[in-house]
Amino acid sequence: MQGTVASFDASTRGGVLLLDDGTELTFGARAFDASGLRLLRLGQRVRIDSEPDGTVVRVTLPTMA
Repeated sequence: MQGTVASFDASTRGGVLLLDDGTELTFGARAFDASGLRLLRLGQRVRIDSEPDGTVVRVTLPTMA
């Protein structure tokens, strides 16, 4: 699944993603830390890995495997 960064707080390492259908999805520090990224910027396109219950487990760039 993919989405766009709607907000990102570097101090908490969490934020909100906007899915293509307009749904907002929050992610926490654990999902961001699992990505290996150092920063996200507003409007950036990301790939979202989630659990069956919808919990985001990793946010990465679409080009990363």
